[in-house]
Amino acid sequence: MNLFETIHTTEHEQVIFCHHKDAGLKAIIAIHNTTLGPALGGMRMWPYATEQDALDDVLRLSRGMTYKAAVAGLNLGGGKSVIIGDPRKDKSEALFRAMGRFIDSLHGRYITAEDVGIDVNDMEYVFQETDNAVGVHQVHGGSGDPSPFTAFGTLQGIRASLQRQFGDEEIGKYSYAVQGAGHVGMELIKLLRKEDAKVFVTDINEEAVQAAVDMGCEAVGTEDIYDVDADVYSPTALGATVNEQTIPRFKFKIVCGAANNQLATDECGDELERRGIIYAPDYAVNAGGLMNVSIEFEGYNRERAKRMTRAIYYNVSKIFQIAQRDGIPTWKAADRMAAERIAMVGKLKLPFMGRSHRFPGRERGNNH
Repeated sequence: MNLFETIHTTEHEQVIFCHHKDAGLKAIIAIHNTTLGPALGGMRMWPYATEQDALDDVLRLSRGMTYKAAVAGLNLGGGKSVIIGDPRKDKSEALFRAMGRFIDSLHGRYITAEDVGIDVNDMEYVFQETDNAVGVHQVHGGSGDPSPFTAFGTLQGIRASLQRQFGDEEIGKYSYAVQGAGHVGMELIKLLRKEDAKVFVTDINEEAVQAAVDMGCEAVGTEDIYDVDADVYSPTALGATVNEQTIPRFKFKIVCGAANNQLATDECGDELERRGIIYAPDYAVNAGGLMNVSIEFEGYNRERAKRMTRAIYYNVSKIFQIAQRDGIPTWKAADRMAAERIAMVGKLKLPFMGRSHRFPGRERGNNH
């Protein structure tokens, strides 16, 4: 593999391989684009089968963060980090503090937050070594778990999609197939059930499924979710569930969920379009968590975060308008919306070269 050719193709600015033998750390940080501002993106811990799988994932996810921030209207770039390991058994204080030191060495070009396999307790260790971490406990001026905001933003995307497909936004009138009942999925299920909507749910975690059933949902098998006769398919777990094998089984009229990289390929987005299924681009829909943590730099305010997250309705609606205006699929319209903003701002300034963002002027070593 030619690494430089790979990052040239994906247009990444910087890829950092992090290794600390004593801490057991093997990680990769990818900074995709800092035209709009410092690269913000979560830290994921996953037992990747190969190092190549980890690299492919971090490159793909970091690029998605660039587009997510751009479409959300934030002055942030895109980045991501992945730790190779099993979050159920490989976590330690040393591991996360070592990761925090690597992040701190980038001087604010990359700002991290929690992602798959990571929780706020893990982020506490990271925060001990760098100020460039968001989503930490509120006692540190952080916003805590971003899942409720990601779910709330997803609900706004669903409302915009219902309006586009059916001409109204009445959540309770329609049925939903939610794939994944983790942090975000469960929060979304709660919001849907609050509107008395019919919800089908699946997850590999049987306890999570039972909790959803206790709320009035109907459980289905992990492979049966694609055959459910529901109006909206809402993937909230890992990506690529909208693929060549699943699309022919869809009875859904809308695909709108919180998972990253829902389309296995761009062609799958084209196929949804041909079948008259509205696709709300994932990185526009799931930007609520990013919006939430983005305001930590200015002093966190929960009500302001919620107001910002409501803008997802208008962002998704604008994507639908661009798609109709230009005669293109919605996934391409979202990319166009993001690229146009990056290009416009790029004419005004150089890439972000880094500085500390939390508590300006505070020297490291005097903060605890």
